[in-house]
Amino acid sequence: MNSIITIILAIATLFIGLLIGYGLQKRAYAIKVKSAKDEATSIMNDAKRNAETLKKETLLQAQKEAYHYRNQIEDELKQRRDTISMQENRLAAREDTIDRKDISLDQREKQIRQNEQQVNDLKAAMAQRKQSADELVTQQEEKLHQIAQLSKEDAEQLILTKLSDELRHERANLIQQNQEQIDNAVDKHAKNLLVQAIQKGAAETVAETTVSVVNLPNDEMKGRIIGREGRNIRSFEALTGIDLIIDDTPEVVVLSGFDPIRREIAKRSLEKLIEDGRIHPARIEEIVDKSRKDVNDDIYQAGEHALIELGIHNMHPDLIKIVGRLNYRTSYGQNVLNHSIEVAQLAGNLAAELDLDEQLAKRAGLLHDIGKAIDHELEGSHVEIGVELTTKYHEPKVVINAIASHHGDVEPTSFIALLVQAADTISSARPGARSESLENYVRRLEKLEAIANNFDGVKQTFAIQAGREIRVMVSPEEVSDDEIVILSHEIRQTIEDQLEYPGNIKVTVIREKRAIDYAK
Repeated sequence: MNSIITIILAIATLFIGLLIGYGLQKRAYAIKVKSAKDEATSIMNDAKRNAETLKKETLLQAQKEAYHYRNQIEDELKQRRDTISMQENRLAAREDTIDRKDISLDQREKQIRQNEQQVNDLKAAMAQRKQSADELVTQQEEKLHQIAQLSKEDAEQLILTKLSDELRHERANLIQQNQEQIDNAVDKHAKNLLVQAIQKGAAETVAETTVSVVNLPNDEMKGRIIGREGRNIRSFEALTGIDLIIDDTPEVVVLSGFDPIRREIAKRSLEKLIEDGRIHPARIEEIVDKSRKDVNDDIYQAGEHALIELGIHNMHPDLIKIVGRLNYRTSYGQNVLNHSIEVAQLAGNLAAELDLDEQLAKRAGLLHDIGKAIDHELEGSHVEIGVELTTKYHEPKVVINAIASHHGDVEPTSFIALLVQAADTISSARPGARSESLENYVRRLEKLEAIANNFDGVKQTFAIQAGREIRVMVSPEEVSDDEIVILSHEIRQTIEDQLEYPGNIKVTVIREKRAIDYAK
């Protein structure tokens, strides 16, 4: 009986366990279903959010692209409007130019008709005077024949001699009057053309000096520049060829020299030495060499800038550098590069007024004084050197002839050469453009250096102290210590024989020999 009860209890317990297990399994399944539903809902919500975000990003990107495309279209429209505006302005300017040329041609035709009428009037007056002179000759011939009872041949000779003198005087007066009238008419028309060309270019008044001022941070720097027993200042002057003047003016030193390139190298070198603070002969030599290279680079840039300003292309690089050197040359106190640019602009404007090649005229105007860049280094006038340079670098024949003829040395073969002559005269003759005293001063100093350079063994010369002293650097391998005394005496005698100058000129011959080695 107990076994049956135990079995029943076991079965009941198993059944209850099965029911409880089934309930727990069903509950766990419900939980999993709910979790899956929640997860699905979360995934759907995330998908919706991602879709909204993607939609917004896509819309924003589309708006950006539309904005960029609209700006691009607006820029293209603006460029087209600007291009159309420029073309309209060019057409308007061309119409104005054509109108001015028509007016000028009408005035020229009117002036020519007036000149023709004046010439015809003069011819009529001369014919009338000739008729009067013939009648007078006849009367005098008859009267002389009656009174003096001369032969017809003697009377004719006497009358013709007297009449020849009178007619010569009358003819001279008529020719002079006619020439003055023609010259006035031609001058008036030429002035109109020149005024139109000059008005298109603004010219600066040039004021060139022979000194440069360098500011110092304090007066103590003067002592460092001078150096112990003056070794720094002597080294600086020997390397640059420029006179360094240190006076009582506070915080200022003056560089004096007639060569602008040397003076510019000296100024840059001194400024770098002051900034660096290390001032001694070796450092001075290093800085001077670097400044010389920098100035050479600036020279080339000055030549390029001149060509860009004038719109000139296809020029040899060596010739561009020579053009840049004109920036450091003066002619009667006038900066030669500025003068050449001004001549090029005037010649180009005149050529445009006369329907000639404007670019070729500018090229000829820019290069007309190119020989002045190196005329102190080569023999010959600046015209001969300019012709040689432009021929060497294959410039057009019109340009070469314009250079050769701009001072009347040869006959011009083109109208552009005549325009360059006119432009050169305008640029050099305007008030304040040139100063003859400075040019004579520079020529005297160049002549002083040239005299010393002609002697054997001379390596370099520097005229300083406004021409009151010349320092001659000789090669130690060619000139001994004893020979420098003789050399200074010979240079002094040559200067006295060939050069006119006020006061005295000190001749200083320097022989320096260096021995350099490197410890490794």
